[in-house]
Amino acid sequence: MEHLGILGHSMEGATLCLRTFCQEGFRELGPDDHPDVTLDLIALARSMPAWDAGDHDAIRTTLAESVRRLAAAGAGFFACPDNTAHMALERPGPDLALPGLHIARVVADQAARDGRTRVGVLGTSYTMDGPVYPRELAARGIAAEVPDADDRKTVHRIIFDELVNGVFTAESRRAYAGVIERLAERGCDAVALVCTEIPLLVAPDESPLPTLDSTRLLARAAFETAVGARPLPAWRGGPVDDSSGVETSRA
Repeated sequence: MEHLGILGHSMEGATLCLRTFCQEGFRELGPDDHPDVTLDLIALARSMPAWDAGDHDAIRTTLAESVRRLAAAGAGFFACPDNTAHMALERPGPDLALPGLHIARVVADQAARDGRTRVGVLGTSYTMDGPVYPRELAARGIAAEVPDADDRKTVHRIIFDELVNGVFTAESRRAYAGVIERLAERGCDAVALVCTEIPLLVAPDESPLPTLDSTRLLARAAFETAVGARPLPAWRGGPVDDSSGVETSRA
């Protein structure tokens, strides 16, 4: 089995990915069993000034250091359970020390398998305003919708004021449900939860739309890769193309 390296960027999402990966092992391999896994997490505070300044190259340098440390720990590939971080990982630069799964491709592949035609995208303002999900969904013939400006501000504020700090309130859950309901009114047939902490706030049975849980989908794709059910990825950062992303799951 391949050794997984989890490239963390925020604590709550990284630990959810780790927990889901190990739980897949318990379910598929037997009690207490899972492929080797190492988590590397440089504090998000080190990168926030660069995010605010739009300096994605600086963030890529920080993330590349985490990938280097994962490689040194023996990992054979990485998974980054932070959607926004992929905007920095896609910047041109030296190859990362390990190949990695691309979270947006994992999510978009699942949306296509589910037969979705219009998917709402909930995440940080960087992700909602960015090109990653519109590109990957469009490549599969799926339209991407983001909330209106006020709702985007609400979603982003709750992520950084609460979710990344492990705070999950009923008031914020209701606010997200309202955002999702308005996306449903605009014709969305699913919502992609593409900040890795959102699934900890909004459970599938609490969402007005079917959910695409980016964190757990990535963790399961990583498990499939680790046990040989899907090929190792080839992408080592930089712009993605049809040959460098994650392969479609066996599902």
